[in-house]
Amino acid sequence: MEWGFVHKVWDKWASNNISSSSDSCSAKQEGIKVNPIELSQFVDFIKRDKLQTETFIIGPNQYLVTSIHENWFCARCMNTSKPAGEGAIIMQTAAFLLVALYDGSIGSASRAMAAVDQFAWQLGRRNL
Repeated sequence: MEWGFVHKVWDKWASNNISSSSDSCSAKQEGIKVNPIELSQFVDFIKRDKLQTETFIIGPNQYLVTSIHENWFCARCMNTSKPAGEGAIIMQTAAFLLVALYDGSIGSASRAMAAVDQFAWQLGRRNL
């Protein structure tokens, strides 16, 4: 899949789904600065398929998987300093691992899941 297409889909998705409301989903396209060893460890965590018995690290945060589904899983940050907590949703598509990080609890997790699901669907349209 071409990166140009991915960026175009991101721009289209973000312009239609981001608002200034406090309840809106706030999205940022960020490159996570990780070294090859950190990235390799995250990918190895996924490949080992021991999601229920191990934790994983993204940046400075350690996550524990709380819910597993067919092509995605949810996790909560174990070392957050934020009162409402932090979480992650990891979705595997044919070509990507999409990582959605959110601040908060159930409502924030629901919005993050809807956002990553819609973005994955738009990426998948390329193959129609």
